[in-house]
Amino acid sequence: MDMLLTIVLIVCLIIIIVTIVHMYNNLVGLRNRVKNSYAQIDVQLKRRNDLIPNLVETVKGYAGHEKGVLEEVTKARTGVMNASTVEETSAADNQLTGALKTLFAVAENYPDLKANSNFQQLQSELSDTEDKIAYARQFYNDVVLKYNNTCQQFPSNMMAKLFGFKEEAFFEAPESEREVPEVKF
Repeated sequence: MDMLLTIVLIVCLIIIIVTIVHMYNNLVGLRNRVKNSYAQIDVQLKRRNDLIPNLVETVKGYAGHEKGVLEEVTKARTGVMNASTVEETSAADNQLTGALKTLFAVAENYPDLKANSNFQQLQSELSDTEDKIAYARQFYNDVVLKYNNTCQQFPSNMMAKLFGFKEEAFFEAPESEREVPEVKF
């Protein structure tokens, strides 16, 4: 009887240890996926930031007196480059997106600029990059959701607290893009 009890206790202990190791490894894997998916956003933001100086120079040649808009784009680009947290990056990226929208709206007033092949190519590359950024943000937020759920759900929440796993922030759209426009019929 003592032998059977010892075997049962050893099996229970092994199951508990395997479960703890599995939960810990799952949390580590999810945390690393969050870091990787954020890095993918960063790659796309850097790609966009590399295109902006060329775009600003092209626009300067046609619309040099739109200095305020060009300075706003440059300032917003610097903000993205200097951001160090998800929240800072998200806010700076939203500011840059708004500045680029303003720049393209100004470009509408210059037919020669719109017809310029360099401008068209840069606009196309930026559009493609914006699509990639949107996809990378969505993927990041999906991974963060899974990671945060694991950090909050029982029993993995105990492991998360025990080993210092912290919830991650979502990459959020600006308030202006979250508002639902009123539709009138």
